[in-house]
Amino acid sequence: MRARVLGVLLGGAALAVPLVAAPAQAGDSGRTPPRTGFETTHGARWTTQPEEQKFLATVDRGSSRATLSTIGTTKQGRPLQLLRIGERRYTASTVLLICSQHGDEPAGREACLSRARDLAYAKDRGTRDFLSATTVLVLPTANPDGRAADTRGNSDGVDINRDHIALATAEGRAMAAVIRDRKPDLIYDLHEYGATPPYYDKDLFDLWPRNLNTDPRVHDESKKLSEEFVRPAAHASGFSIGTYGIWTDPVTGEPTRQVAGDGQERILRNAAGVKHSAGLLIESRIDALSESEKQDKALNQRRRVASHLASLTGALAYADERRGPVEAATTRARLAGFADRGPVYLGGADNDPAEPAEVLADPPCGYWLTKSQIDDVGDELTLHGVRFTTGRGGAFVPLRQSQRDLVPLLLDAKAAYPLVTGQPDTRC
Repeated sequence: MRARVLGVLLGGAALAVPLVAAPAQAGDSGRTPPRTGFETTHGARWTTQPEEQKFLATVDRGSSRATLSTIGTTKQGRPLQLLRIGERRYTASTVLLICSQHGDEPAGREACLSRARDLAYAKDRGTRDFLSATTVLVLPTANPDGRAADTRGNSDGVDINRDHIALATAEGRAMAAVIRDRKPDLIYDLHEYGATPPYYDKDLFDLWPRNLNTDPRVHDESKKLSEEFVRPAAHASGFSIGTYGIWTDPVTGEPTRQVAGDGQERILRNAAGVKHSAGLLIESRIDALSESEKQDKALNQRRRVASHLASLTGALAYADERRGPVEAATTRARLAGFADRGPVYLGGADNDPAEPAEVLADPPCGYWLTKSQIDDVGDELTLHGVRFTTGRGGAFVPLRQSQRDLVPLLLDAKAAYPLVTGQPDTRC
């Protein structure tokens, strides 16, 4: 099955094709599929935002399985555009691609644009069968203001990938609403990184949700996505890949130091896990690999995009082959909170056990918020999909709900990034 899926999603082409996964075919109306600015210049420059908007509008018009919507607007007035691709209005499985949360990391955006186009225009039976059972949602530019300025943060200098708890940014709020409403089974988050040779210099790095509140079944599916699909797809295309945030000995290959990739819940891959979506962070190497890449910017940029396209092939193969198991894992995780059992972790990670003070071994029934507190954070709780009831001049947020483990992360006094400090109610 996996070989068939990889072949279908590539249109039979080799994994190392530098710009697009497969030649796009004419859409339902017979119109010629659009090309990105990156493609038309053979990687000499990145696609501009006006080009992106024209490209997405053309895909929307040219394919009956593509629907473009605006899910938010940035502080500087740029639209946050979401492209939905699927053969049916409703499917049991949903994949969400989040591209370029950091505005100075554009390669993932280019991969998302071209792969979305190829899925939208594909006519082969394998891809159409895939899209009959799976909806693919693509947010090509999660940080349009940062992309325009070529900055990591948004127009206020905020790192959007540290805003998935506070939801202080328009960008973070838009993504939270999509996750709440669409309930994706898989969230794939595309980034780039700067290498530190010889300890940290793979073509790609990936990482699953490490937060300890991730349901074990969702955690295991996320690791399977990495180990059995994304990494083999990268290797098949000739790209090296390792674990994000972990330095390794260049001789033995053994881990020597962790420099990033912890379990903090405000990062998307961890927020996704806590919210019951399997997920993966993927990072391509920005730095030039050779003198040729140093001399030819286009060569460097094509390699970065090609590595993301290879990893995307593995991710989509996972979504196809593991559709049943991942749906079962995410569904069970979303129901588990109603049982209201087990500890909640306010720290730690899957490779860093929580300290006793970071564990709510016997969590409260919920948290009381004053009227002023619920006025301040009610919108954010709603965006997170957290249920609460008003009364007593305030509001009560129970733990017995789908987002059970998220509630203390938002409201407990000992949480690392609480919205407010609620009053715990232990009268269960």
